[in-house]
Amino acid sequence: MSASDRLARVRQALGTSGLDAMLVAPSPDLSYLVGYDPPPLERLTLLVVRPEADPVLVVPELERPLAEASPVGSLAEVRSWRDTDDPYRIVAGMLGGAHRAAVTDRAWASHALRIARAAPYAELVPVSEALPLLRAVKDESEIEALARAGRGADQAFEGIVGQTFAGRSEREIASDLSRLLGEHDHTQVGFTIVGSGPNGASPHHEPTDRTIQTGEPVVMDFGGRVEAGYCSDVTRTVFVGEPESEAAEVYEIVKKAQQAAVETVTPGITAEEIDRAARDVIEAAGYGERFIHRTGHGIGLEEHEPPYIVAGNRDQVVAGMAFSIEPGIYLEGRFGVRIEDIVVVTEDGVRRLNEAARAPTVVA
Repeated sequence: MSASDRLARVRQALGTSGLDAMLVAPSPDLSYLVGYDPPPLERLTLLVVRPEADPVLVVPELERPLAEASPVGSLAEVRSWRDTDDPYRIVAGMLGGAHRAAVTDRAWASHALRIARAAPYAELVPVSEALPLLRAVKDESEIEALARAGRGADQAFEGIVGQTFAGRSEREIASDLSRLLGEHDHTQVGFTIVGSGPNGASPHHEPTDRTIQTGEPVVMDFGGRVEAGYCSDVTRTVFVGEPESEAAEVYEIVKKAQQAAVETVTPGITAEEIDRAARDVIEAAGYGERFIHRTGHGIGLEEHEPPYIVAGNRDQVVAGMAFSIEPGIYLEGRFGVRIEDIVVVTEDGVRRLNEAARAPTVVA
């Protein structure tokens, strides 16, 4: 889908959602819509999209040449302002008699508050509330970029399990994962969670100098971006030596829960039904209270974006949506197990973008 098509789709969505405008700050939303990716700064840069008017990019004068040279220069009017001007009044002038405008979630609070002050007649709401599925349905080029990211992450996993874990630190394993992602199609490393033994029971554990011991499970959650900017995100739990019986049992429960959720995915099913499929397996095994997070999150230009696979989300999934399925069980002070793949909804079911081994993996 071209940028002009994306803009046209947003303008149509604004009209049907009762919105008079969408205010797009530097963010993945801006990059997605017009191919312009400036850093967020104290000087206001803002794309103003309205249903019945051409889009306008409000940009500091010193940034104008860069903006005009980017794809946005052919998609929107570039209206610059100088440091002696009030850019918020410029935006307010474009809003006119707008009653309701959506602001992208990445907009600085200082900018949003000043726009609200300059245009008190307009209610500002988060884009994630007003248009939560703005970027949720991926086109073929986006899916291929996500698939390339997934393959690179799988290859990084294949590389890391050939190394010795016992006697090394979590931080060392994380460093090796970063290197391996870079060797396999990733231009940026986003995160490398490595939690050994009791640290694996903390889902967002930061790697430490803790020495990994034989007999422990190790949770590795890692990902980054490929050249197109699309993300990978995969989790695998490995065992350093043969696992103890309960750890092996918990692993099989999580594996079964993940498979149940994946098999549930089909167009028209709700996000909460997918979450329930994984949760039912874990609850039946007696570990329901130890599954402490949602089953998944959307992925694209951000690691976490809609749709969120969680109880209470009654949005139906449709072909082209991409999201993680990552149930886990966390026994505080002992160990954790999580298995995560990225999947894409197809016209008649689901496609996994990760194929790294899901059978129990034993490392040295």
